[in-house]
Amino acid sequence: MLSYQHGFHAGNFADVHKHLILLELVEYLLRKDKPICYIDTHAGRGLYDLESVQAQKTEEFSQGIGRLWLRNDLSALLNTYRNLVDEINPGDRLTFYPGSPAILANCLRDQDKLILLELHPTEFSALQVNLRDPRIAIHQRDAWEGLQALTPPPIKRGLVLIDPSYEVKQDYSQLPKQVIAAAKKWSTATWAIWYPLLPAGKHEEMLKKFKESGLRKILRLELMVKPATGTLGMYGSGMLIINPTWNLCEDAGAIQDELVRLLEESPASGSQLTEWLVPE
Repeated sequence: MLSYQHGFHAGNFADVHKHLILLELVEYLLRKDKPICYIDTHAGRGLYDLESVQAQKTEEFSQGIGRLWLRNDLSALLNTYRNLVDEINPGDRLTFYPGSPAILANCLRDQDKLILLELHPTEFSALQVNLRDPRIAIHQRDAWEGLQALTPPPIKRGLVLIDPSYEVKQDYSQLPKQVIAAAKKWSTATWAIWYPLLPAGKHEEMLKKFKESGLRKILRLELMVKPATGTLGMYGSGMLIINPTWNLCEDAGAIQDELVRLLEESPASGSQLTEWLVPE
């Protein structure tokens, strides 16, 4: 959707959840020397200014990365993530937040490849400026068209991140159709799909399609920072992982438990879900 810009939401609780799960997956994949191909289908601009008009209008980052920024009691994974954010910020001031392309770029080795897809012209131009590296291919093209055209890549090991805005209701039906087709072509990759938890519950029909897809090993991870009450507002963040790394199955619950403690809106108002949508 060309009207959507992530700058209003950068660094919020959903970004923290999404990027921690992403980082956990990457850290495991990097244990082997074999090359990895990463694909980010909805890349955005890669780096966000938290002092911009967009970010300051909503201040969503204050309830996300802002809560972790100065803590000294984080687990190893959260500390790695916080340090990654710290590297792009001068002194103790939280000014910038890395999007998923910047996080993936930070993990690139010489043998790896990163493919970024972004259709929005303003975000695409900013992405070109923010990420300059010969190992990174940046495409201004539709996410679904690009996903089908670029998979499977020559590199067999891979990780694909899919996180559309869901501001267009067709995303809920298009996403499973496109991802299921691509995942069946590139079965050796790990697929990480982000989705919002909203009172309308539109994500449930999307998850049903994945459950009936014939794909195996699909892990469902959800972080709720407040109860699902009312009719508006995102109350949680979801991640669907196809072909997860084995450690994620064991570690995801602990990661999300820590995030509940750090990000819930009030004491005992948050919760988490870690379960197999489709087992092995």
